[in-house]
Amino acid sequence: MTNYQVNKTYQEINDKIKRGQAVVVTAEEIIDIVRRKGEVEAARTVDVVTTGTFSPMCSSGAFINFGHSKPPIKASQVWLNNVPAYAGIAAVDIYIGATEPCVEDPLNKVYPGEFKYGGGHVIHDLVAGQTVYLRAEAYGTDCYPNKHLEKEITLEQLTNAILCNPRNCYQNYNVAVNLSNRTIYTYMGALRPHAGNANYCTAGELSPLFNDPYYRTVGIGTRIFLGGGVGYVAFPGTQHNPKKPRAENGVPLGPAGTLMLVGNMKRMDPRYLVGVSFLGYGCSLAVGVGIPIPLLNEEMAHFCGVSDAELMAPIVDYGGDYPAGKSNILGQVSYAQLKLGTLTLGGKEIPTVPLSSTVRAREIARHLKQWIESGRFLLGEPVEPLPLNDEIHDLSTASHDS
Repeated sequence: MTNYQVNKTYQEINDKIKRGQAVVVTAEEIIDIVRRKGEVEAARTVDVVTTGTFSPMCSSGAFINFGHSKPPIKASQVWLNNVPAYAGIAAVDIYIGATEPCVEDPLNKVYPGEFKYGGGHVIHDLVAGQTVYLRAEAYGTDCYPNKHLEKEITLEQLTNAILCNPRNCYQNYNVAVNLSNRTIYTYMGALRPHAGNANYCTAGELSPLFNDPYYRTVGIGTRIFLGGGVGYVAFPGTQHNPKKPRAENGVPLGPAGTLMLVGNMKRMDPRYLVGVSFLGYGCSLAVGVGIPIPLLNEEMAHFCGVSDAELMAPIVDYGGDYPAGKSNILGQVSYAQLKLGTLTLGGKEIPTVPLSSTVRAREIARHLKQWIESGRFLLGEPVEPLPLNDEIHDLSTASHDS
């Protein structure tokens, strides 16, 4: 085991939080502290660093139990505000995905393939306290004879509403450009021909997994800020790929780790769960996430002290074959450069466009900081680390004492 000059435990930090004595700073604030005091003294002085991100996260959705009717129904098809939800779970349990479009979107009637309203908007409407219209169909059984149900629902009336996002918080992501001769419409937004713009979708130095590149503190069971309420890391996210090439500072040079997140929608804030739509692509959900990083030792201070200038993202041509292979990765660019508003590619200056909001990411980091300082939010120690290889630890393969 590596010997550190500073060694803290989760319990020690949580005890300080309970006493109102914990020193908490944001991911932006820690950078200057590390530069001025060094990693050891920063780790000795600071207890927790708060991170934040707010951006479209397509792999999101919600499990909803809408309560039993009289007579009871075993729903086989369900629509919320005319957006299809998946009903193949149990009688009145459904899952609505953020990217599922409304079946009769008025925009789609005018522009085929365009969708203004979808599952992400339904989730936002529920969290905002609005009424949502539910329609359910069923084939009928002896124990669930009802074949049709229509009713208005609100979040408060629902038995359960659990945000469950299979893939959030990408650890780095592409900067999208389009080298073809026509405009293309993607989940990274509209990309003009001949590299007319460069779109990116990460909060840089505020982003959670940039501050813990090897998942020393972020794992299964980590307590987080999710959509304005409290949530948890439930598992590695889908497409979790920690084996991507990394820079010397440990940060992956492309899309790598991801998180599966869960939380109670009834405690969330519509400011941090917002339905969005992309022209020519479809619907999604912008999600606000903040993760506290405990400075257990100087290694964590080192990781959190990395700035936008030291964080690199790949420039990818979305006008060629996608997903990206070596042939259409055009280079690397720092987040400091991206946030200046332009980058240079092939001698051409290109405007950069953020799909994530630094303003709200900063808000989230500050909210989480206030929660911890007030003693309202304790750190959740992971029960299992995120994998640094391709597989999560499987207890079934472990040896057992007889």
